[in-house]
Amino acid sequence: MELWRETRHDLLLKGIDYEETFAPVARLEAIHILLAFATSKGFKLFQMDVKSAFLNGFIEEEVYVMQPPGFEHPKFPNRVFKLQKALYGLKQAPQA
Repeated sequence: MELWRETRHDLLLKGIDYEETFAPVARLEAIHILLAFATSKGFKLFQMDVKSAFLNGFIEEEVYVMQPPGFEHPKFPNRVFKLQKALYGLKQAPQA
C-alpha cells in the first residue's frame, strides 16, 4: 500500500518554517557546454531521473508533521512527529 504524502504550503511562513528555497537546476549555458563537449568527443549522453531522490536526503532543520487523517496513533491522536528525512513538497527537500 502506498501512502501519498504532501505538505501544506499555505501554512508555511518564510523565516519561521523555512529560511530559503532552492531548486537544483542546471543553467542552460552549462547544458549547452556539456552537449558541445560531448559531441566534439563523440560521447554518448544518457539522461536519467531518480524518482526517490528527495526521499533519501536528511534535513538539517527541525521539521514536525501532523499525523495523516486515518492514520492517527490510537493512544496519541494529537501527537506530532519530528521529520528525519525529506518529503515531496517540503521547502527544504531540494537541499537535503
